[in-house]
Amino acid sequence: MHTRCSARCSAAQQSCFGHNLGQRKLALLTYSVRRQCNLVSRPVGPVVQAQVSPPEDQQEEVEYKDTWSDVQFINLCRRAYGNLAGWQSSKDWNKGETTYEGMLEVSRALMKGKSASQQRDAVIKGFPKVPNWFRKVFPYSKWGAELNAQITPAFFSWLVGPMYTETADVNGVQQRSSVHIKRCRYLAGSGCVGMCVNLCKTPTQTFFTEELGMPLTMKPNFDDYSCDMIFGQMPPSLDADEVNSQAYYDACPQGKAGDGKCHKLS
Repeated sequence: MHTRCSARCSAAQQSCFGHNLGQRKLALLTYSVRRQCNLVSRPVGPVVQAQVSPPEDQQEEVEYKDTWSDVQFINLCRRAYGNLAGWQSSKDWNKGETTYEGMLEVSRALMKGKSASQQRDAVIKGFPKVPNWFRKVFPYSKWGAELNAQITPAFFSWLVGPMYTETADVNGVQQRSSVHIKRCRYLAGSGCVGMCVNLCKTPTQTFFTEELGMPLTMKPNFDDYSCDMIFGQMPPSLDADEVNSQAYYDACPQGKAGDGKCHKLS
């Protein structure tokens, strides 16, 4: 079980920055993280109206304090997306919030000229390939799901902000395998539904569920920028996922007036 946790954690850490690392560098980074781990169809019906961005007084106050290592992870992600997009932001690489803004700019560039499926595929291809035997040797277990939920807050706060583990009902069983993100830094910072769904939610669900054999459902709340990650729960199919009819934010820089539904989801 401990081996399973380590493998999953190391693989997950590469989800954002594995795109442009050589095999040797990737192996070294994977080893480093393992050391730490020891531990879309259109809706039928009325026209969808633009989503009003959550008023600041209705958003949970969250302060981001990036450590040196946080900035390095942000930069790895930024470089990876920049290589995929063929463009890089000019923002500072060593100043927490400014560095994060640079990553968001590169994320927007990655979306340009690509359909939703092309965006998802670009991110998924950057994940490490997991051998078929892994899922047979380490099949799903409640214990594994709960351990993933315990580990996640320690390793991904740099990307999404503060989060904590909760109890959830998974297939009729109460287990502490849910992670609540108080105010997703990526969603709030981008103000873009498409970036959330195509570059984060769907690729991450696919990797954990299909490659690692650990079902994962991510439920972003577009009303307050929070999100729930439920390990052990099978994600809905792309066609059945309600996020595919989500309206774009009225202040979204990628939004198209009159579209209603986020056009980046198509």
